[in-house]
Amino acid sequence: MNDWQDRIDAAWADETITDDERVRQIDRIAAERPVDDPVALFERAGARDSAGAEMAAESYYRRALSGGLDESRRAQATIQLASTLRNLGRVDESLRMLQEERERGGELADAAAAFYALALVSAGDASAAASVALETLAPHLPQYRRSVAAYAREIAERDT
Repeated sequence: MNDWQDRIDAAWADETITDDERVRQIDRIAAERPVDDPVALFERAGARDSAGAEMAAESYYRRALSGGLDESRRAQATIQLASTLRNLGRVDESLRMLQEERERGGELADAAAAFYALALVSAGDASAAASVALETLAPHLPQYRRSVAAYAREIAERDT
């Protein structure tokens, strides 16, 4: 890991500072990179999102994604942007992005599913949300995997 990322990580880990101070710290560190650096934009987006400044975070996420991120950060930025959009009341766009991210698979597919379930609740479809959550949880259970997966399918089929 490099010094730049270490300092970003330290700003995120510091529980003694306020959200606003974290935004300022991350902005200072991000300013060391070119203005259009996608990783710096991603970190600035996350800081604003975490501080409750979703409207400001959205543009940083979009710029980071259009600038090109490695796969891990791309998935994180997509999930975080979709969550931000849900919080801004743009649930349909959030659902579309999260469904695409779930289908893409990868290490954050389950995280995308969790946020997809939250977006389904926001859309007023708690049954579908429960089905997605149970379907995602089932493979991680030490017992009852088949039963929970079957119940998830039953809930999904009942509501279609």
